[in-house]
Amino acid sequence: MIKPGAINTELIQNLDYAETFLDVAGAEIPADMQGRSLVPLFRGEPTDWRDSLYYHYHEYPSVHMVAKHFGIRTKQYKLIRFYQFDEWEFYDLEGDPEELANQYSNPKYETVIAELKADLDELRSQYADNTDISVMPAEWQKEFRP
Repeated sequence: MIKPGAINTELIQNLDYAETFLDVAGAEIPADMQGRSLVPLFRGEPTDWRDSLYYHYHEYPSVHMVAKHFGIRTKQYKLIRFYQFDEWEFYDLEGDPEELANQYSNPKYETVIAELKADLDELRSQYADNTDISVMPAEWQKEFRP
């Protein structure tokens, strides 16, 4: 189904795998599943694919010691909110693919960040993510900050 040497640059994520397996098996994909089948992409068919990804990392403190956060990623940008500490990070992946320079306070990106925040709110709603994203009290932050 996939042409040899084919390269796909669409934004996919692990929640697309189950739908893909069901599609390949000829089974019905339940409407309450959150991903999308990759089969149209495998076939090289034109499709109205997503232009951003939403993710949420919940495990902190834990093995990886990455603070709880959620974010949105497009092909060019990544916006992250570390909600326990009320901190934001923003990266222009085109110029900084390794995410070394947080540009959140850079006025050049003010409009892009505002648009991504709106998209982020929309995606949190779409995925029914109603996680408590309260900021951790300041006196606790010293103990739990990575």
